[in-house]
Amino acid sequence: MTERRVALVTNVEEFAGPPAVEALTDAGFEVFCHDRSFTENSARLRFQARRPSARVLAPRSPEGLVAEVLAAAGALHVVVSNDSFPAIVGPVEEASTADLQATLDALVAMPFRLVGAAVPHFKQAGGGAIIMITSPRARLPVPGGSIPDAAREAANALVRSFARELAPFGIAVNAVAPNYFANEMYYPKARFVDDPDGRAFVARMVPAGRLGQPAEIAELIGFLATTKARFMTGSILDFTGGWPVSPPPPAFPGTGGDPSSPVIPSAEQPCF
Repeated sequence: MTERRVALVTNVEEFAGPPAVEALTDAGFEVFCHDRSFTENSARLRFQARRPSARVLAPRSPEGLVAEVLAAAGALHVVVSNDSFPAIVGPVEEASTADLQATLDALVAMPFRLVGAAVPHFKQAGGGAIIMITSPRARLPVPGGSIPDAAREAANALVRSFARELAPFGIAVNAVAPNYFANEMYYPKARFVDDPDGRAFVARMVPAGRLGQPAEIAELIGFLATTKARFMTGSILDFTGGWPVSPPPPAFPGTGGDPSSPVIPSAEQPCF
């Protein structure tokens, strides 16, 4: 009889958590689910009603989560570290080290500890898959974004470092890095879908002209969780609809409005 595959997903109610749970459930995993909101029994019950096959974990340390999964299932094959935290943006002179520390704890220390707890089991089992949900936001920094930019870049660095360290043990470490992805924490529907100004902003910024959808990121997570191609490791897969993109340069005289056309010299226009 084939052993049922087991997955652990963190922060299942936020960011890419819901599509991650859906993808893994559809792929036949027994999915253990963590969320910060599960300190409240009502939150656990609401989630369980929506996902009756999921195994709900009480909030605890990253090490405690892995230990609980192993105690209950006796195995662990995939970890999805879905790391989210409100993006604290503001002038550096007004930023607090407390905000910086809280962001680093959620986006860097949490996955670091989670991976550290899962790796001994993966090594003993002969391999495993670690999927981190990060962000490419530092590729085009916004003014005042030093705190989330630093944390997200650190998380992406962990992916590359973990991959090189763990590849000899058959442990694949990859990331999905979404931006302009439809989720209530960062791109709420009321602001970026229902509001005309929000939709126009997305259309200007994203070559695809829209927000990425949960079903789309679910396919990526499902692929990384199920592929046998462990040679693929250390990859940070952008899920951004083509972002970032530079604005088109201004048209130049004599190009007919097309900045890629050669400039046609004329008597009034010196040729250099």
